[in-house]
Amino acid sequence: MIYVVRLAKEVPMSERLEGILRVALIGKDIRYVDSLAEFKALASVGTKAAFLFAASLPENGFSVRWMELVSAILADPNALEGCSGGVIVDGKGELFTKDFARHLIFAANMAGCAFPGRPLVEATGDLYNFNTVSRVKGVDHLTAYGDAVRNLVERLDAFDKEAAREPVSEPEHGAQAESEHVPRILAIHAGNRSTSNSLLLWGMLKIELAGKAKTSEISIRNGDLVDCRGCGFEKCKHFGENGECFYGGVMTDQVYPSLLACDSLVLVCPNYNDAVGANMSAMFNRLTALFYNNDFSNKKIYALIVSGYSGSDILAQQIIGAMCCNKGFMLPPRFAMLETANDPRSILERPGINQRVVYMADQMLR
Repeated sequence: MIYVVRLAKEVPMSERLEGILRVALIGKDIRYVDSLAEFKALASVGTKAAFLFAASLPENGFSVRWMELVSAILADPNALEGCSGGVIVDGKGELFTKDFARHLIFAANMAGCAFPGRPLVEATGDLYNFNTVSRVKGVDHLTAYGDAVRNLVERLDAFDKEAAREPVSEPEHGAQAESEHVPRILAIHAGNRSTSNSLLLWGMLKIELAGKAKTSEISIRNGDLVDCRGCGFEKCKHFGENGECFYGGVMTDQVYPSLLACDSLVLVCPNYNDAVGANMSAMFNRLTALFYNNDFSNKKIYALIVSGYSGSDILAQQIIGAMCCNKGFMLPPRFAMLETANDPRSILERPGINQRVVYMADQMLR
């Protein structure tokens, strides 16, 4: 079943979104959740299902009732344990749709909700964000919007049913486990080992994964990692068909083949001015050529984020937008480990750090 959270009793719903949903949900087993009280009741009894959040936003981008829903999710760390989710945001203006969506996805994920790759459909006021898709498909913007929502509903339904066939269990050990698939986990970083708390954190996690997963890592710190030059679609797609990119370098020599071979990708991300570092950001952009020709929906994205003072949640949302919403990586429950450590090696002194590392390793092995 898909629970369609639309808060229609409390938040005015646009006719456009209402019409799109009516068509997209034909033939699906659904239940509408039209008030915050209904949602809280479902969360309180541990309902495990697919949740499709369908929000209409005013032009100023702020809805008190929808933010109360986000607050309710964050208030209970297990509110959406075992659930899966998708998001539709229909805005009256050109701003705030993605910002709201990333915030909602982050909150739900922290509460145990998994998301398939590309879990977001956003519609700006004049639907201009569908301009390229509508041109490629030869349809108008509204039709492109409807197609995107129907596609999301189908993928969310399939994702939820697949998850239901794979119950969560403790990682197996011994001879039986050895005969099964061993997770292949790739870490990418741009850190300095002598000073980086985030790399120390990855080292701790790697110890916990030893013997249970095949781990590898790539540093994109050394050498030139040129940012995307903005090739046209056809040129970028052409390079990607051969596993290449216009600029080559570490991306095509190491990152592309290793990424295609892994099951899970771990991004090791210190906080630089409330954003991922320049090399990591360039890597996000350079993945476009590979994305055009490969499906990342079976690959999980994880993040180890360390801030010197605060702001780890901002980076987590940045990664959600770039790697899950755009590049299509699957977002497993509680995908990010968010820590605060300033002085070199101070991550080792953070209260409870060892227990959190063990928990993260267990999450990756499930």
